[in-house]
Amino acid sequence: MDIQSRPDGALSAISQPRMPEVIDGLPAPRRYIAVAAVLAGITLAVLDAAIANVALPTMAHDLNVSPAASIWVVTGYQIALVMALLPCAALGESLGYRRVFAAGVVIFTVGSALCTISPTLQILVAARFLQGLGGAAIMSLIAALLRFTYPKRMLGRGIALNALIVALASAAGPTIGAAILQVSGWPWLFAVNIPIGVAIILVFRALPETPGSRRKIDLLSVILNAAVFAPLIVGAEMLATRPIVGVCLLAFSALCLVLLVRREAPRPKPLIPLDLLREWPFRISVVASMCCFSAQMVSYVALPFYLQHVLGKPAFMTGLYMTPWPLTVALAAPVSGRLCERFPTAWLCAAGGGCLAIGLVLCAAWDFQTSLAPLIAITIICGLGFGFFQTPNNRNMLLSAPAERSGAAGGMQATARLVGQTSGAVIMAILFSVAPLNFAPRIGLAIGAILALIGGIASLMRR
Repeated sequence: MDIQSRPDGALSAISQPRMPEVIDGLPAPRRYIAVAAVLAGITLAVLDAAIANVALPTMAHDLNVSPAASIWVVTGYQIALVMALLPCAALGESLGYRRVFAAGVVIFTVGSALCTISPTLQILVAARFLQGLGGAAIMSLIAALLRFTYPKRMLGRGIALNALIVALASAAGPTIGAAILQVSGWPWLFAVNIPIGVAIILVFRALPETPGSRRKIDLLSVILNAAVFAPLIVGAEMLATRPIVGVCLLAFSALCLVLLVRREAPRPKPLIPLDLLREWPFRISVVASMCCFSAQMVSYVALPFYLQHVLGKPAFMTGLYMTPWPLTVALAAPVSGRLCERFPTAWLCAAGGGCLAIGLVLCAAWDFQTSLAPLIAITIICGLGFGFFQTPNNRNMLLSAPAERSGAAGGMQATARLVGQTSGAVIMAILFSVAPLNFAPRIGLAIGAILALIGGIASLMRR
């Protein structure tokens, strides 16, 4: 059954106490201030990840390190982010979403300030790790804060607006980073975060105040959670270059996952939201999310290689031909947000996944040697499909959880996205190592189409 048939949006099998203190959304104009703070927070986390990649060659030169070593500026942020998402979500449920979100903004802002004055790569990576911890507190609680900021009838629009901001920040990140580097040094890439962080802190009291459960967070479970995700990210990235080490790290990650699940399974509100994953609508939404985000990342890696190394297009032209995708996602998100208030989310997600699959099949099969003009239309199809999938699926995932488990649902939502994106990058890394460069991008796009189709079909299984 689709969750829209339930008036409260919660799963019937989960009998949890309600949160009577929380009203159905915030009144205007407080709601507008809260939305601005939440969207500014997600912009910080997304934009910072996007603009740092552009500056890696400059950082490597200025800090006198190798290009391979400079990658840790990105990897350190990613590891901290994925390690801390679920613990921060649990902490938000325990202490209150507003308090933990504000603490995350403070940590992120302090980390940004430390990045600007880092004299060595080691200090810079440590500062980026601190940023990642703050970013995890921000990203894991966005969905929960939106749930209590908007009235339920407008929640789809709120999630769509969040998707719009994420898409725009992702699309504009490289351009903003390049523009900053044209007029100043790389430390200014991080310095621009400071005034935004301060502004959020000044208005954070406008955010909805939810009562915390005050439950104790198990430290050993937090350590096991870190031992699951840190080796997962590092091991996945090493599969193509050092497969034995990569496999060993992935095996260690799997072992820690088993231990974590066994430790948390008896708990009524586990760190990994096993209580939510036991329920069919939530589990299907997570699987569909991982499939479609994996398909998106496969495409984001495959297309630039195809355009530059197979067709010989310059980096600037590659960027231009990739731009219609995120821009279309940004345009489709608000429309899908309104549609999911009127139509079953399962059908919208299935249509979006199918549209994305069609676009990726066309990308894989089309011969662009004579003209790249069709690629613009094809990337628009892909962006339209992903935009129509993402917002309804995120709404379904959030409303599949009881109100008091909104933090866990939001943390799992962000984790599914990151795991899917990591899987897509790993798929392309393996393809580049086993297939000729002329064929690897096309194979990757075909695999992406299959993943998108699986995500769309899985969404239909919610009904």
